[in-house]
Amino acid sequence: MTPQHWKDYELIDCGDFEKLERFGDLILIRPEPQAVWPKALSDAEWNKRYHIKFKGRSATSGEWLKKNPKIQDRWHIQYKNDDVAIKFRLGLTSFKHVGIFPEQAVNWDYISESVRSFKTEKPKVLNLFAYTGGASLIAKAAGADTTHVDSIKQVVTWANENMEISNLDNIRWVVEDALKFVKRELKRGNTYNGIILDPPAYGHGPKGEKWKLEDHIMEMMTEVVQLLDPKEHFLILNTYSLGFSSVIVENLIKTAFPKVENLEIGELFLQATAGPKLPLGVFGKFRKTAQ
Repeated sequence: MTPQHWKDYELIDCGDFEKLERFGDLILIRPEPQAVWPKALSDAEWNKRYHIKFKGRSATSGEWLKKNPKIQDRWHIQYKNDDVAIKFRLGLTSFKHVGIFPEQAVNWDYISESVRSFKTEKPKVLNLFAYTGGASLIAKAAGADTTHVDSIKQVVTWANENMEISNLDNIRWVVEDALKFVKRELKRGNTYNGIILDPPAYGHGPKGEKWKLEDHIMEMMTEVVQLLDPKEHFLILNTYSLGFSSVIVENLIKTAFPKVENLEIGELFLQATAGPKLPLGVFGKFRKTAQ
């Protein structure tokens, strides 16, 4: 699946381990390990179009090179689908990210559609490994009581900023290790109508807890499905890990939740205007609505 509603984002081209992307009015060149094929457009075309380019210094950091030094380090874009509209503050970080993963718009559409379809008056949605909050903002804008969990305080602060510029309020912010939070919610007897998991391949909790996708995802799935409201629910599992196939995601979900209904498994990609498709992870999602 690929996003259908982006106006403020465009993948122009990708290849030779790079991608040429438009975020609002700015065009960026960033590294892309999956783009193992040659570029569709010429180097001259890329060089003519871009405003800012990321040059990596190591596997985890680098610097942004601007054609014009007056270009701002921060700017805003909007995402709008048939149900809701939200805004993001983007920024040039030291590790090639700008604060958004555009392919996730496919999952955002599923979230707003699910929340709107529920009979529950104010569905409760839990966003784990929630980053700068795209899924949290969409859930809130669609009318859900939303909890946002991420282990990095600065990222949660960024998500809060996105909430404010989107004219939303009252998202519950939690800076904690996702697995610890889930276990605690189970003990409290809490349930949710929607759960979103977008775990990294590797990560750390605020107290140094280690997360490794293949070591911990089965435990996480087994715990998290117990938090689902039995009458009405949706769950999205998204993985961006080169070793994870859609069959693995399917097995994880069916093992953790044998009574799953309406399961969809697939791959997310971005369609470049110049032609290539850029694969960006696999997803599994399912939904149950009250009869």
